[in-house]
Amino acid sequence: MRDLIGSHDLLFVTLDTLRYDVATELAEAGRTPNLARALPDGWERRHSPASFTYAAHQAFFAGFLPTPTTPGPHPRLFAAAFPGSESTGDETWVFDAPDVVTGLAAAGYHTVCVGGVGFFNRKPPLGAVLPGLFAESHWEPEFGVAAPGCFEAQLDRIATVVPAVPPEQPLFLFVNVAAMHQPNRHYLPGAERDNRDSHAAALEYVDRHIGRLFALASSRDRNCLVVLCADHGTAYGEDGHSGHRLGHEVVWTVPYGQFVLEPGAWGKPGDWE
Repeated sequence: MRDLIGSHDLLFVTLDTLRYDVATELAEAGRTPNLARALPDGWERRHSPASFTYAAHQAFFAGFLPTPTTPGPHPRLFAAAFPGSESTGDETWVFDAPDVVTGLAAAGYHTVCVGGVGFFNRKPPLGAVLPGLFAESHWEPEFGVAAPGCFEAQLDRIATVVPAVPPEQPLFLFVNVAAMHQPNRHYLPGAERDNRDSHAAALEYVDRHIGRLFALASSRDRNCLVVLCADHGTAYGEDGHSGHRLGHEVVWTVPYGQFVLEPGAWGKPGDWE
């Protein structure tokens, strides 16, 4: 990543609460064609640094993205300057700041957060910590976990944000997608409670619209590095567990992918509306 700073835009998307097993099953079954197009080699299996949104994102922004499950150490994509780090490699972009958002701003990037779950809503002080890192942040109830059209509403806002950034300035766009988080039963007709199937249906909903996000991110005249992952998974009765913020395989194991978008690679944003 070190050689891309300044020349590339950056898009970081967290698919909040998305389980690795569900993501891979849907990909193999052909139920998420747009994600399959973006990730032709499939999802990478990784471990999250935390079991719930706030802690995971604090780690992410400090440079601790989900870790490959094979023995390490694994060189990190970006990292805060820290003496003795064993995971800072030759290609790691090292920033002299406590978080990557501040580091990118110092490197000339316009930083934008489009939040989803409650840790991005700026209502209580805790909900202002993560979006407060960014020069520009957006959250509305329509972006949140209870709104069936949450991702579409976020995309509508992003469609106004991206064109407003001066073309000569690189952009760091962060998007937290809330659809997979409970409650998600509204994505599965007839479902009376959240379950693994409604979680899968939520991912299918996101897949139907994610091409528009990639089209928006590639609408500027510069390449865009995309990092796409879950912050944690969630349990639906496994070993008696429900939800997350607990140490279970379905919570710690997350899907991860990264790739570079070339300008116009996903067509015009209006083609996806």
